[in-house]
Amino acid sequence: MNILILMVDQLNGTFFPDGPAPWLHAPNLQALSERSTRFANCYTASPLCAPGRASFMSGQLPSVTGVYDNAAEFPSDLPTYAHHLRRAGYQTCLSGKMHFVGPDQMHGFEERLTTDIYPADFGWTPDYRKPGERIDWWYHNLGSVTGAGVAEITNQMEYDDEVAFQACQKLYDLSRGHDDRPWCLTVSFTHPHDPYVARRKYWDLYEDCDHLLPDVPAMAYDDHDPHSQRLFDANDWRNFEITEDDIRRSRRAYFANISYLDDKIGEILDTLDRTRQEAAILFVSDHGDMLGERGLWFKMSFFEGSSRVPLMISAPGLAPGLVETPVSTIDVCPTLADMAGVDMSEVAPWTEGVSLLNGADQRGPVAMEYAAEGSYAPLVGLRRGRYKYTRCALDPEQLFDLDNDPNELTNLAEDPAHTEALTDLRALADARWDLNQFDAEVRQSQARRWVVYEALRNGAYYPWDYQPLQKASERFMRNHMDLNVLEENQRFPRGE
Repeated sequence: MNILILMVDQLNGTFFPDGPAPWLHAPNLQALSERSTRFANCYTASPLCAPGRASFMSGQLPSVTGVYDNAAEFPSDLPTYAHHLRRAGYQTCLSGKMHFVGPDQMHGFEERLTTDIYPADFGWTPDYRKPGERIDWWYHNLGSVTGAGVAEITNQMEYDDEVAFQACQKLYDLSRGHDDRPWCLTVSFTHPHDPYVARRKYWDLYEDCDHLLPDVPAMAYDDHDPHSQRLFDANDWRNFEITEDDIRRSRRAYFANISYLDDKIGEILDTLDRTRQEAAILFVSDHGDMLGERGLWFKMSFFEGSSRVPLMISAPGLAPGLVETPVSTIDVCPTLADMAGVDMSEVAPWTEGVSLLNGADQRGPVAMEYAAEGSYAPLVGLRRGRYKYTRCALDPEQLFDLDNDPNELTNLAEDPAHTEALTDLRALADARWDLNQFDAEVRQSQARRWVVYEALRNGAYYPWDYQPLQKASERFMRNHMDLNVLEENQRFPRGE
């Protein structure tokens, strides 16, 4: 079957408990959810763009991919779902963001329709050798919050307008039937990623929204766990005064951009329908956004707002309905392969994810890793059943009962009533991770990249950024073509 993947950026999964929350203006996503299997508790492999996306594509955690942060190279020899499907005879195409770092900007895609929105080089490399350092020119800061509001065009809107347009044009082209292979089209948007700025038509939808303040108000700096304090420092919190109005405007713009995306997704699904093509459809985000809960913004945390993402799949073999068993974005790669009848046995022993076509109940604990800016050593986490467990060599353990404490306000790691759960999850983490080795590998990668980046920016610079190619001599009508044949072949449907 054909496969359409719709990916968004930084969409908080808590707003998708069973499809989009009823108060969100998202009719196209709501209609898609009604014919989809909806995974209420899907987690990113890593709550940051490039690591999360490399894991989503490969079915591997960052400790395997080596994509620890937004400037770590995605290895060309690591198979992705695009490789698996292309090897099996699929056309594979990407419109939009995937935050590939390194000279390979394809990773199995046969065609890319746009460039990426973020740089492909090593310039955004954090440095564990300098704990507490802020690299101001690319680190997040809270200016995204204080500057929230309305605009009719931004850097990100310009990008996503192009992503949607190119995706629709590709669907038109696919309908013409010039290539009889099945297709996999990935459409990847950068919204609702901050800055929190939206077009007026979407902003106005949320004038009377009851959800413009977080459930958990901002906490004093000293009341946060050590990693959250590091995130505050990385985000330069001392140089910003966040008011209630800032919070309301930021959340309003964020919700407005969900509606903006809903329109874009509606355009794509409408084009698919009008061109009479059928496809399995998968909707997912790379990670979430804390959106002011506890005073935290953006991602980089294992708290629910940052790590939990929406996942919906509409496909034969998956009955519409809600699945509450925890799953992971690394399950997408084997699920797509299974959906397309692709044999992954040659790489199965090294694949962390599992096919969700076999049922989420067959899945073990969901693992997460984070080793980028705002951390001084790798963090790891496990979600199993009602519990979430997190660990870092620098910090006290955390254990949360998400059934009884969905806002993760009570750390049960020292509660005798939960000793058995803590012991079990600690043993699973011990068996899975050597944190000292993980830390050493991250540091080695960072140090190498700092040397390479400085060297390559000294003298003539050859960028890795993907340059979409358009052959003007092959577009529309040219004199090596027969006009009559061209007009007939480029029409769909024909004869009506």
